[in-house]
Amino acid sequence: MKRNRMGNSDLYVGEIGLGCMSLGTDKTKAVSLLHEALDRGVNFLDTADLYDDGLNEEIVGEAIRSSSVRREDIVVATKVGNRRIPGQEGWVWDPSKAYILSSVKGSLRRLGVEYIDLYQLHGGTIEDPIDETIEAFEQLKQEGWIRHYGISSIRPNVIREYANRSSIVSLMSQYSLLDRRSEETVLELLEEKGIGLIARGPVAKGILTEKGASRTAKGYLDYSAEELASMHGKLLELADEGRSLSQLAIRYTLAHPAVSVAIPGASSLEQLLHNIAASEVKALTEEELSTLRSLTRLNTYEQHR
Repeated sequence: MKRNRMGNSDLYVGEIGLGCMSLGTDKTKAVSLLHEALDRGVNFLDTADLYDDGLNEEIVGEAIRSSSVRREDIVVATKVGNRRIPGQEGWVWDPSKAYILSSVKGSLRRLGVEYIDLYQLHGGTIEDPIDETIEAFEQLKQEGWIRHYGISSIRPNVIREYANRSSIVSLMSQYSLLDRRSEETVLELLEEKGIGLIARGPVAKGILTEKGASRTAKGYLDYSAEELASMHGKLLELADEGRSLSQLAIRYTLAHPAVSVAIPGASSLEQLLHNIAASEVKALTEEELSTLRSLTRLNTYEQHR
């Protein structure tokens, strides 16, 4: 599998990674899927302390320890910022330095690793104590608990602040043919600053797959159900035996030079193998990219600009 450099960092990641949130809670099945992914060249695993109350991190950690792939060849990414208060339901947002410094210990323990390759802020608003948050990540780097840090956000105003004020190496953000908001300003900024995009949602909740017509009824972002149904048929016509619709969609996200890795989720072996195969199909030509853009639209951010 082709490997890309994550921004200007020393992390090199396979262009197809694995978003682990969709693995589920069946530990045996999930570990088996992770082993299959690692054996086939996937080396970027993205999880979070939030997923299944930490169980997802435990599963990822177990798979890493029992894999034939060396730990140093795996890029482990997890996230922080959502705190559970004992006795209360749900999570509260806490990007404070104190919480980040304490929370990393739990992730390290659940993952069973000595360091985290990429520690990401799991959200964020412009009202956050950004300097304090950056201080926490920088301290964790200096102490050797993390190698690099990044943010996970779809808010341009937050993204700009971290791009200009911190040494983040990555941004995780939703990016697909149906969500091209990043193309408005964000991708250009990332390329300029040497920050790699981790593209989540490349198949847009399954709409950009062969069976995606059944998923269009609720619409998607600013697309109506009717628009999606019509568009799905047109996009499907562009797929062929060499590249399925979902593989076209994944290759679209990888076409921009600022994108380091696409992380489609997978809950079955069939899904996993099909996603990984997107790394083996030919890249999209400029003509094909132009055609795909003409069938979709350049969405724009309405808030948090």
